[in-house]
Amino acid sequence: MHGLIGLADTAELLATELVANAVLHAKGPAALRVGWSAGVLRLGAWDADPEPPEPPRSLAELGDAEDGRGLALVRACADQWGWQPLSRNGSQGKLVWCELAAA
Repeated sequence: MHGLIGLADTAELLATELVANAVLHAKGPAALRVGWSAGVLRLGAWDADPEPPEPPRSLAELGDAEDGRGLALVRACADQWGWQPLSRNGSQGKLVWCELAAA
């Protein structure tokens, strides 16, 4: 009804990459956030590390590397992405997010 079925595969890939990065690079808890508003699906991974994510390299730069592709995939597949610092229950952290527009 909302046109989300066409986003399912890409959304699953991006959610997996965002959460994997949060778990791999941050110390402490992590959580996935999903929102839908005005034809845009927003995915975000919160983690307890307040440090910004490393800027993604291009997929071409990564070549055959076996790791380091997470944010490069997010940048390549999402309509928009970014990060923002957050506080949660008195703890510092960040949300790395991306958006996919319904077709």
